[in-house]
Amino acid sequence: MKIAIILGTRPEIIKMSPIIRECEKQGIEYYILHTGQHYSYEMDKIFFEQLKLPQAKYNLDVGSGPHGKQTAKMLSGIEEILMKDRPDVVFVQGDTNTVLAGTLAASKLQIKIGHVEAGLRSFDRAMPEETNRIIADHTSDYLFAPTETSRKYLLNEGISHDKIFVTGNTIVDAAYQNLEISKDGEDILKELGLTEKEYFAATAHRAENVDSRERLGGILNGFSQIYKEFGLPIIFPAHPRTVKMIGEFGLKLPEGTRLIEPLGYLEFLQLESGARLILTDSGGVQEEACILRVPCVTLRDNTERPETVDVGANLIAGCGEKIIDCAIKMIESDCEWENPYGNGNAAELTLRNTVTGYNTEFSKMESPEQIQY
Repeated sequence: MKIAIILGTRPEIIKMSPIIRECEKQGIEYYILHTGQHYSYEMDKIFFEQLKLPQAKYNLDVGSGPHGKQTAKMLSGIEEILMKDRPDVVFVQGDTNTVLAGTLAASKLQIKIGHVEAGLRSFDRAMPEETNRIIADHTSDYLFAPTETSRKYLLNEGISHDKIFVTGNTIVDAAYQNLEISKDGEDILKELGLTEKEYFAATAHRAENVDSRERLGGILNGFSQIYKEFGLPIIFPAHPRTVKMIGEFGLKLPEGTRLIEPLGYLEFLQLESGARLILTDSGGVQEEACILRVPCVTLRDNTERPETVDVGANLIAGCGEKIIDCAIKMIESDCEWENPYGNGNAAELTLRNTVTGYNTEFSKMESPEQIQY
């Protein structure tokens, strides 16, 4: 069997890293196709090096642009490569335009598709990601759902249960593996002069938040109230666009909020792990906070990670007055929730189900050691 792993953004690299390592471990033939959706492949090379991953065999360097134009360029480039270097299965992960292009190209060429992190739903069709998720799920042959909730959504949409495998989420594998790798690098807490559990970590990058003066202002006001309540600094590695919009809207950075340059993934993982509380509009960060047992407050009106809320690891605050109330509630958490995303063997289960077709799910396994090919 030969597998093509298609990715194009750094979150995809993170969540596909355990799949790549497992292919190496099991001696499964594969190659990486990088679309360059967010960054050029040249800029991402350092990311591969830090995570100790093999370099991509192909790169399209598509870059950013309008959804239609970007997706069309990726679709054309992916199709050409798949025709030349035809795999048995294409793996895509998540909900990006890379996922959309990869599934469409493979489907047209009648190549089987495995969708890693299938079945997530925000039920907000205004989000481009929601469209991408739905199309990928209804086009794929193997749907690797992270949780029973995801499986339920897929079944409710009429997808055959034979295609659905509840494997847990590769973000668990990635968090454990990459946090260990990070210990060989810089100590970001020491570098920033921070003490574990004596600061909050924050991120905000979604367009619906940072491109709205009202919502971005509401987030910053929430940070101000949190600092007044707890007296702990809020470390805010801000995306360049977020910084730009703060300036354009004439907003002021509140007392206690410390704006820093964006961190590399390994450094940010350390920052997350040591935080007392995380405030974020990122789906991936919600998952990582849950896995690392750090309380989370989500700066959105919905989430496609409802399991984090169900187990008590996360509260949905929106971008207004609820932020401080949710922070106060989450600070009191004992952090003893059950991780809904598995025990760190999602990559093994994903490849087992693909190679053998035998449905093995994380809920039926007690430990990674039980899995044998």
